[in-house]
Amino acid sequence: MEISRVRALRGPNLWTHHTAIQAIVQCQPAECDISYLTGFEDRLRRLFPQLSALHPVGHEERMSLARVLAQVALDLQAQSGCPVTFTCTAPTLDEGVYQVVVEYSEEEVGRKAFEEAQKLCQAALNDGTYDLNTVLADLRELDEDVRLGPSTGSIVDAAVVRGIPYSRMTEGSMVRLGWGSKQRRIQAAEIDATSAIAEAIAQDKQLSKRLLAAAGVPVPEGREVVDAEDAWKAAQEIGLPVVVKPQDGNQGKGVTVNITSQEQLYKAFAAAKEHRDNILVERFMPGSDYRLLVVGDRLVAAARREPPAVVGDGIHTVKQLVDKVNEDPRRGTGHATSLTKIRFDDIAKTCLSNQGLQPDSIPPKGQRVLLRHNANLSTGGSATDVTDDVHPDVAARAVAAAQMIGLDICGVDVVCESILRPLEEQGGGIVEVNAAPGLRMHLSPSYGKGRPVGEAIVNTLFKRGQDGRIPIVAVTGTNGKTTTVRLISHILTQHQLRVGMTNTDGVYVNGHCIDTGDCSGPRSARNVLYHPDVDAAVLETARGGILREGLAFDHCDVAVVTNIGAGDHLGLNYITTVDELAVLKRVIVQNVAPHGTAVLNAADPIVAAMASKTKGRVIFFAADAGNPIMTTHRAHGHTVVYVERGEVVLATPDAEYRYPLANVPITMNGAIGFQVENTMASVAAAWGLGLPWDTICKGIATFSSDSHNAAGRFNLFNYRGATVIADYGHNPDAMTALVHAVEALPASRRSVVISGAGDRRDQDIRQQTEILGRAFDEVVLFEDACQRGRNNGEVIALLREGLANAPRTKERHEVHGEFKAIDMAMDKLQAGELCLILVDQVAEAMAHIAAKCETGR
Repeated sequence: MEISRVRALRGPNLWTHHTAIQAIVQCQPAECDISYLTGFEDRLRRLFPQLSALHPVGHEERMSLARVLAQVALDLQAQSGCPVTFTCTAPTLDEGVYQVVVEYSEEEVGRKAFEEAQKLCQAALNDGTYDLNTVLADLRELDEDVRLGPSTGSIVDAAVVRGIPYSRMTEGSMVRLGWGSKQRRIQAAEIDATSAIAEAIAQDKQLSKRLLAAAGVPVPEGREVVDAEDAWKAAQEIGLPVVVKPQDGNQGKGVTVNITSQEQLYKAFAAAKEHRDNILVERFMPGSDYRLLVVGDRLVAAARREPPAVVGDGIHTVKQLVDKVNEDPRRGTGHATSLTKIRFDDIAKTCLSNQGLQPDSIPPKGQRVLLRHNANLSTGGSATDVTDDVHPDVAARAVAAAQMIGLDICGVDVVCESILRPLEEQGGGIVEVNAAPGLRMHLSPSYGKGRPVGEAIVNTLFKRGQDGRIPIVAVTGTNGKTTTVRLISHILTQHQLRVGMTNTDGVYVNGHCIDTGDCSGPRSARNVLYHPDVDAAVLETARGGILREGLAFDHCDVAVVTNIGAGDHLGLNYITTVDELAVLKRVIVQNVAPHGTAVLNAADPIVAAMASKTKGRVIFFAADAGNPIMTTHRAHGHTVVYVERGEVVLATPDAEYRYPLANVPITMNGAIGFQVENTMASVAAAWGLGLPWDTICKGIATFSSDSHNAAGRFNLFNYRGATVIADYGHNPDAMTALVHAVEALPASRRSVVISGAGDRRDQDIRQQTEILGRAFDEVVLFEDACQRGRNNGEVIALLREGLANAPRTKERHEVHGEFKAIDMAMDKLQAGELCLILVDQVAEAMAHIAAKCETGR
């Protein structure tokens, strides 16, 4: 068994809506049916007892080793705690070669599980050994390392429930919620609206206390100290007992409470000094430790925190009791569990010493032994939910404290005898405020019910009814994609929207190019969706990106399929037929939002059939209003776009809207058929987004297909009285459309310049010149440096074969170099003639043509 081309599908894809690992797996003949592998399944189950049942699925009659590999990879993740359920194994046309797809929830875990599945299968084949427990432990640890922590995860989960998309900005806890100009950003339990100054104030404990005191919030007396002697002096000024802590610490690190002697204070000062240089000494407030969580202008959760402790049984030592408590499955080493293991470190030993105990001491039955004085969960403490018990005055004090510091999300630490009474009545106070507070104690308290704090934070970020989304239009098809993308984008700009656009020319944001090249894949789409200046996105969605990585979005508002025709790029990546290409292209249709629209070409039966696969509504377009699909769709009360009496018509259930094609420049008075189709598709897409008819008309009337606005898309030039057309057509369907277009233009003689893309099938390359040979008097073939995997001369030979029986072509030339071919054809032009140049290096060729037209040479 050999594995190649392992990919991570990071969005909806050909196989599933889930994220997944995809690989090509080649099996030996005997491996295509494991029933021929004597004893294999028994050996595999001995190595992996938790493996699910193995049986053929779908139409498979045999259980291949590739299918076993997929199931093992899935089950390894499931046994590691990952919520995955989907796998698929599909045979290809190549004997013994399969496409294997396995869902993942965390990419790194999915990749490692796939690698381990291969090793496990190989061990079973060879009757070898496999350390399953170690692998599962490693996968669990990796999952905990890469998965969002409980605080960030709770916010993201709440956002998902609201339908808000999210994406991780770093490997840590920085997350983007929403897209484009509607996005918000969080880092753990901190939001983008929180200022750096507020965070700095919260970190400065002394400054925080001064501000809170100024606001009338009760705080403990204390001051900053410079050394141990000054700390003792401060303690005497305040009066014992006292607390020693770092001025800008967190998670209880270096904090010692209830200090009653000089010796204890010196040890506490040294412990605090290990974490920070600036140290505070404060009055110790007796009572319980409470954490109050303030979000916005209200208290949303509260917990009483208890320091880590064990209870003696008269039999076991303190160390043994700690080990026993740490066996609780709720306790882990990180933040993924509701409790953290109790640390048995020097601080714990010092705390024991203060109680007259040692690690090997056996406390009597019932004695409570503290392992720390501070009650942070991160050091092994526990939490009890008391949200419903908080006195309104205490809640008001907590909110006032958060607002005084300037924190949108604030963890307020309160020490008092009872949370049921106002702080002033009992001598309690607020000892600390915390930016980016941990949420674990409120989500999964040790005792009591969890609180929906993630939901509270999301509701602060996004008002009711907001989902953080911007309109997304995805465009795919065989031809016309780029022009349609550009025209839809232009219409949206007339609606005063800042548009992010991707296509085969580059990435554009609000009219500015921010990247060049073929940018029709998911990476470029994500760059647009993540850009904070984008109000709407129009994304050319090519087949390669869907195969390579899936979609960049979970769903779109409008999906446009221009056409499929005879297809393009067939024979690559196991897409060998037009029907298979259609299944791939319809991925965007399948992922239209329920409130969205699929815009489909009714004149292309394969595209029209996609209507049954969408969750949204459908708008069909076709030049012929009498098309049966169009008439049926309209009869059922749905919207269609067609052409009638020289006008583009949008017919809705309630009204008809018309606009003359004579006023749509790219159609040249309706003469250019493929541009009419692009216009209809764009009109339907804009209507699907809810744009007014007047805005749509303004958009199509002011869009021109020139070399600046839509390079390589039927750009017209005048050269010494002759017409020169530059286009990026590169498949038989495009050739047919271009021939129809140039035949609508007057010309005394027609010539064409063409090369071929080497990554097409032989018959596709030949067919292009077969079509052109029926319409042009002269054909100039050229070959350039980039042959896309073909040998020199191979492409031009296929083009030559296509011209073998050309009924019209009388002159044929072969040239090496695109610019030489262009010069040859243009230099011969006379007034009244027409030359179609099928450009390869679009930007460079367009510049070369423009320069010749400008100089006339």
